[in-house]
Amino acid sequence: MLTVTVDEIQRNLTIYLQQVAAGETIIIMQAGKPIAEIKPVSPISQQVRPYGLCTGEFIVPDNFDK
Repeated sequence: MLTVTVDEIQRNLTIYLQQVAAGETIIIMQAGKPIAEIKPVSPISQQVRPYGLCTGEFIVPDNFDK
């Protein structure tokens, strides 16, 4: 985890964003106190959910379509 000041992040934003893209988390400090955290976005799973996950969990009533 990397800690930088607001001034540092403003001067070198592109460099810090490249580090975040590489997996680094950055804490931004102002007056010696943490004010923000920048971290990589979690990848979204592209897996297709299998059919029948809730098999047997509930019963559709016969008059469902009425």
